Amino acid sequence: MPECWAVTLASQHLIIDADDTLWEDSSYFEQSIEEFITFLNHPALSRAQVRSILDEIELANSGLHPFGSRAFARNLGECYRRLAKAPIHPEDLARATELGSRLLHQPRRIIQGVPETLHHLAPRHNLILFTKGHPVEQSLKIRTSGLAIFFRHVEITRAKNPSAYDSLSTRLGLDRARTWMIGNAPRSDVNPALAAGLNAVYIPHAHTWRLENEEISQGPGRLIVLEKFGELAQHF
Repeated sequence: MPECWAVTLASQHLIIDADDTLWEDSSYFEQSIEEFITFLNHPALSRAQVRSILDEIELANSGLHPFGSRAFARNLGECYRRLAKAPIHPEDLARATELGSRLLHQPRRIIQGVPETLHHLAPRHNLILFTKGHPVEQSLKIRTSGLAIFFRHVEITRAKNPSAYDSLSTRLGLDRARTWMIGNAPRSDVNPALAAGLNAVYIPHAHTWRLENEEISQGPGRLIVLEKFGELAQHF
């Protein structure tokens, strides 16, 4: 069961996720997926069935390319080629992939309460931004967000698994008993951090990517579940 208490130690290491923790991200992908399914207009498969096939493609390709709009566009193209009625016209395939690639320059909306909360946390704790995805795309999001000033260390990784958290903690010399991973994704933020011996703060998001959802697992560290990012100020 998650613990509900305030952290009393003065200085903590707070590793913070980016997409759907600091700014909206998955909702833009979800919108493009809905547009893709409408554009495909499959004569036999339901919208849910098309989405399931796209999920399978994304899962199969997740280890091949860093996730982002470019990988997403490739996945949409693969799904279109698999499901569209022959012959496939190049302009239709281009339209399908454009629904993904356009997200590269999609402005992200900062989640309510994030700037104020980071302003509260930064003087008190060691803030680390740890995000996964395509380096160019994630760097662009970070730069345009205006939030990098709050972090002492920013790192973009290809995957967030127990070994990634173990490596980050070792390289930065973090005391794991005083280190917390804060994020919205059980699969990338919470569970691997707990498995690496860190503590975790889980802040669910309504549009967390389907492939990032899984049951919260047990680990040696402590777990806090919050409703909003702004509630971090009550615990840290």
